[in-house]
Amino acid sequence: MLGSRVALLCFKSIARCLPVSRSRLKSLRPSRFAISRGFASRTTSQLKKMSMSISTSPSPVAAPELTDQREEVELLPAVNDYYGGVIVEMKAPMDSGAFASSLRSSISIWRKQGIKGVWIKLPINLANLVQPAVEEGFWYHHAEPSYLMLVYWIPDTKHTIPANASHRVGVGGFVMNDKREVLVVQENSGRFHGSGVWKFPTGVVDQGEDIYAAAIREVKEETGIDTEFVEILAFRQSHMSFFEKSDLFFVCMLRPLSSDIQKQESEIEAAQWMPIEEYAAQPFFQKYDMLKYINDVSLAKVERGYAGFSPVCIKSGFSHAQNYLYLNSKDLSQPSRPGNMSESN
Repeated sequence: MLGSRVALLCFKSIARCLPVSRSRLKSLRPSRFAISRGFASRTTSQLKKMSMSISTSPSPVAAPELTDQREEVELLPAVNDYYGGVIVEMKAPMDSGAFASSLRSSISIWRKQGIKGVWIKLPINLANLVQPAVEEGFWYHHAEPSYLMLVYWIPDTKHTIPANASHRVGVGGFVMNDKREVLVVQENSGRFHGSGVWKFPTGVVDQGEDIYAAAIREVKEETGIDTEFVEILAFRQSHMSFFEKSDLFFVCMLRPLSSDIQKQESEIEAAQWMPIEEYAAQPFFQKYDMLKYINDVSLAKVERGYAGFSPVCIKSGFSHAQNYLYLNSKDLSQPSRPGNMSESN
């Protein structure tokens, strides 16, 4: 039976190739074609194998997967910080789409490495990368005139990334001469402008500046008087709600090295030496406890040897720069080191 089917199949295949009419082909019979036993046997064997293969295959053979021809995504350059995180400092321009792909791939790798916090520093000329970073879950940490810092927390836990710098540091200089006169100024702007109030020279500590150096600088800038730092007499902390920061203000005692006043800054209306009693008797100072305390502490230093905090130069394990520890050197029986302070100026 199978042999006759093979003959019929062979007949039909050969007929398709013959240059004869369809009517002539219909009259032909497979029996008229001589098919050898060997050919029939081989053909039958092949058909049996094909039939068994088809019947035993549960499903068609799947086509091989296409090889991924995409280029490997470049990871973002990063350095480790001291707290299990990484710092990425972007410098060269980059397409926002390419940046987003690199950022996702980098986060995936960092997650496997157990990295926690991620810091990305974006210069102002790479502001186009802010949006893709925020879309990946980064948030603003702080901004400076030339860059924006973004952060991201990888683990599924509460983050421990420290807040941005939360304090502004100010200084006020209490300077008294041998005549019991204090160095005072009137402001040309600010809340004391036009009030007639005489106050200590004050200002804000510059970035990276030590407290003692800031006090010396502010007195010099506002009055032209050179001074030597003695002690921190007291400090105050207050909250600045608009800026969401705290204000630290240090009352510093300085020893005058000159006496001729030369008003320097345009924000200062006038400067002069004033008897301490006249200074303390100003009506404005009688309204506020803080101002009265500052005056009392300053007098206590002059008259009763009130011990404040003087700077001692120390070595720190966290920085190679000079550091100063402010302490009560009088009760500690350890002198301060003004020589070291002058060396750092």
